[in-house]
Amino acid sequence: MPQIPIIMPQLGESIAEATIVNIAVQVGDQVEADQDVIEVETNKAVMSVTTPCPGRVGCILVEAGQSYSVGAILGYLEATEEDAIRHGLDVPAPAAVLETAGSDGEEAAACPEATLPAAVHPTVRGLPVPAHAAGASYMSPRMKARMNELGLHAADLAGIAGSGAAGRVTIEDFEHFLAQLENLTISQASPMRVAVADAMRRSATRPIATAGVPLILDAVLAHRKQADPKPGPALYALRALGIALSENSAPAGRLVGDRIAHPPAIDIGFAVEVEDGVLVPVLRSVDSTRLADLVPRYNELVELARQRRLPPSASGGSVATVTNFGTFGLTWATPIPLPEQTLVLGLGAGRVVPQWNTQNRTFEPATEAQLTLSFDHRVLDGGAAGRLLGRVVELLGDPGQL
Repeated sequence: MPQIPIIMPQLGESIAEATIVNIAVQVGDQVEADQDVIEVETNKAVMSVTTPCPGRVGCILVEAGQSYSVGAILGYLEATEEDAIRHGLDVPAPAAVLETAGSDGEEAAACPEATLPAAVHPTVRGLPVPAHAAGASYMSPRMKARMNELGLHAADLAGIAGSGAAGRVTIEDFEHFLAQLENLTISQASPMRVAVADAMRRSATRPIATAGVPLILDAVLAHRKQADPKPGPALYALRALGIALSENSAPAGRLVGDRIAHPPAIDIGFAVEVEDGVLVPVLRSVDSTRLADLVPRYNELVELARQRRLPPSASGGSVATVTNFGTFGLTWATPIPLPEQTLVLGLGAGRVVPQWNTQNRTFEPATEAQLTLSFDHRVLDGGAAGRLLGRVVELLGDPGQL
């Protein structure tokens, strides 16, 4: 007899899966056309799957409580050839499906495991994440509610390979992921780490680009040697950036909808490493404050940040950040601007390199560091970033004017 599949229908726009709530029939039951046989739950409602034609339930492939994608075969009906042809459903079943029940009404044998709805397998192997995985690019309201309950974000699920339609992550995938976590060593993230993670997650919603240029530090080092009090390298860069932005504040603007909000003042933050995170104290009116006058306040804020005692007046409201990642031995990095900022200027570790002296026509040793600018590409393009970096390099080449 023809074996007619019972298929998970399209239950609504953008619905990719449904969970089996109840199976109303058993193998061997006689059913009519359009009879409710399986009850399923989507993120929006509970609905019923009906039979495509009259027949006898030959096989049920699904289990209550499990989720299956739209288009999955939930079971098979044994129908007469006439009914199958009349309904346009004369589709042969797979050879492995089941043996037809005998005429005495005995139930058919259980479906072989090979016929059960299977998860999608990657076609490219050896990757740390299956090639087909779309991650949490689409989440149903039910999934979002569960994630909100647990305090999770889409970024936390990036490594989950979805088994739903088009590789979407199903509730079943999510719960399996949570179960796997229980087998791992888990430690509580500190409030500082959670705050940093949240800021970076929000920053990552923008297209961030990074540009860089070499910077000869000899002039800065010579100036610092004679200065009293002595500014740190990051403070030189901060003051130079402040002057450059005072000449053209457009690069520090923030895009909000179809408008750019220009900064009311040139207040610039600087990154200070603290236990399990980073704090960003802010120096106000950097463009109008001489470098020597910034040093005491800079040193004071560094100590307060390390003690986590920054006053409200020294937090937030800055237009950019300066970070000296060279203190970690890094020569190049791509720091990410804070969510409320468009720019972050980074300074790498200095190295002695040969520099060509055009006057003497010889190579001479020079201390060089990489200066990077990470920026919101919606506001700034490569040309503007290059000009801003060029102006900062020019100012640092003559630190006496800072």
